[in-house]
Amino acid sequence: MDKTSRIKELVKLLNEASKAYYQQDTEIMSNFEYDALYDELVSLEEETGLVLSNSPTVNVGYEVISELPKEAHPSPMLSLDKTKDVSALADWLTDKDGVLSWKMDGLTVVLTYADGELKKAVTRGNGEIGEVITNNALVFANLPRKVSYKGQLIIRGEAIITYSEFERINATIPDAEAKYKNPRNLCSGTVRQLNNHVTAGRNVNFFAFNMLDIGDADVDATVNSKFDFLESLGFQVVEHVDCNAKDISDKVKFFADKIATNDFPSDGLVLSFDDIAYGRSLGRTAKFPRDSIAFKWADEEAETILREVEWSPSRTGLINPVAIFDTVSLEGTLVSRASIHNVSICKQLKLGIGDTIKVYKANMIIPQISENLTGSGTLVIPDTCPACGKNTELRADNDVETLYCPNLDCPAKSVKLFSHFVSRNAMNIDGMSEATLSKFIDMGYLVELYDIYRLEEYKDKIVELEGFGEKSYENIIKAVNQSRNTDLVRLLYGLGILNVGNATAKLIVKHFDYDIEAIIAAPAEEFAQIEGIGDVIAENIVNYFAQDNNIRVLRELLKEVTLVKEEKSLEQDLAGKTFVITGSLNSFANRDELKALIEDRGGKVAGSVSAKTSYLINNDVNSSSSKNKKAKSLGVPIISEEDFLKL
Repeated sequence: MDKTSRIKELVKLLNEASKAYYQQDTEIMSNFEYDALYDELVSLEEETGLVLSNSPTVNVGYEVISELPKEAHPSPMLSLDKTKDVSALADWLTDKDGVLSWKMDGLTVVLTYADGELKKAVTRGNGEIGEVITNNALVFANLPRKVSYKGQLIIRGEAIITYSEFERINATIPDAEAKYKNPRNLCSGTVRQLNNHVTAGRNVNFFAFNMLDIGDADVDATVNSKFDFLESLGFQVVEHVDCNAKDISDKVKFFADKIATNDFPSDGLVLSFDDIAYGRSLGRTAKFPRDSIAFKWADEEAETILREVEWSPSRTGLINPVAIFDTVSLEGTLVSRASIHNVSICKQLKLGIGDTIKVYKANMIIPQISENLTGSGTLVIPDTCPACGKNTELRADNDVETLYCPNLDCPAKSVKLFSHFVSRNAMNIDGMSEATLSKFIDMGYLVELYDIYRLEEYKDKIVELEGFGEKSYENIIKAVNQSRNTDLVRLLYGLGILNVGNATAKLIVKHFDYDIEAIIAAPAEEFAQIEGIGDVIAENIVNYFAQDNNIRVLRELLKEVTLVKEEKSLEQDLAGKTFVITGSLNSFANRDELKALIEDRGGKVAGSVSAKTSYLINNDVNSSSSKNKKAKSLGVPIISEEDFLKL
């Protein structure tokens, strides 16, 4: 292949990988492979002088695709040139003083303060246009809402979610494939929520790493003086140290030694000239400023032998591949397992049992396979499910192949289904861990969901099980009995209908006025008419209730529980009306409070304007926002809070 063709191929591959990672939360290649291909592209572009307009070396990110308002940055937010060579950092510094800091792995946000108050927050977006997320920034865990400085402040920093918070949130999600893949993806989704109540519950933290000049010669002089100024105002700044060409290696090691115990994600370091005027005098390239450079860890790799690929089924049937290999030491810990993510990556790596592979820790944390030195390509994708023995299916979604078990009676699905049923937002039965559920299923005590309410039949056997006793049994039965008084939303969500989450269950129950028989008998067309439920989810619901065993299980469950219907204490004067809320509020603490009032009075609240929308609530009635434009084009009335309260 000639060099021009190779450049075109690399641009296509890298752009597809970036789109999958940043927009679809899917990995189609490892970080290691991406970096290697990127470096190859840079080398070929320098050698040939050919740089394509859509090359990732000149383009910064992708266009934002959410419904959040968009806004242009006052100056482009450029990426940084990067190196993995410590000596290159020393050469870059020459005889100048530098500042070395963490390159945190979250979502870059630009904050604007005026008159001592946070006025605006905008994401980095594509470097030129970002999304306005002010409402969410107001609930960042460590961000000052008011500061003593009354002039204009424009601060750049990283919004991150810690590993411990990431694990806490994932622990509340029983479904394996529904769990968040990493803190960066979780943070990105959290910061860009349309409902800042969700953001507030996830403890997002902001770390400042830059500030535009404020017109004070002393503050504007150096990176350190800006950091000091921000800290004096109450902002948390990225950890940083002074350095020079002689001690840069020691300073890099100082950061590297902290990686294993850090509670926050990072993907390297940033080195900047401390003297801001000098850094600016160097100018910039089309993509990179010359006053800073990024350092990415040269990943510690180890050779090992692939001994097995474990295929792990989940509740919805997705079967996840996990590599099992001879134990190696990486970054100070012993590693013997690594997720392969999907079948496509198995094929790209040409895996085979017995192959010699190289493994590393992405960002010194997550074990991954970087290279297959053998490349036998002999790995057999199982045609039967390891849990039930029934035939599997290969499915392709966005050009990514995944393996599924379509067997509705697969025991792996049973464990995950029971785990979902007892979870907090479903029947909320404490003490029923997956290990306990698996044991009860294996012993034959649990076959169908309603068997949870008939465990007393096995009391004598349960108290004799290893790890159990009278007290454990009594605690389980107490929790089970406490869940008997419940509501239809919890029960419907707990059934585990595909794509029917807690919010969707609420919409369904409300639409059918708590009538389970009406829900069972409704056609797909009626479900699809509910705001927020499309044709796919409607078909999933109808297909679920079309199966005789599902109906039988539900009937038996209804014998065991008492459904408490929510009393409508307020006049239902908004029944049949659908509202969309946008912009800031004055009379309500937040959108959730207004939403609750609308729903209590019989109305519905949707996230986007459509032909079914009755009113758009926006205090800025004349705003040129996308929602206002959509409402006007559809003839939907735009009303203020005051107008709403008069309805």
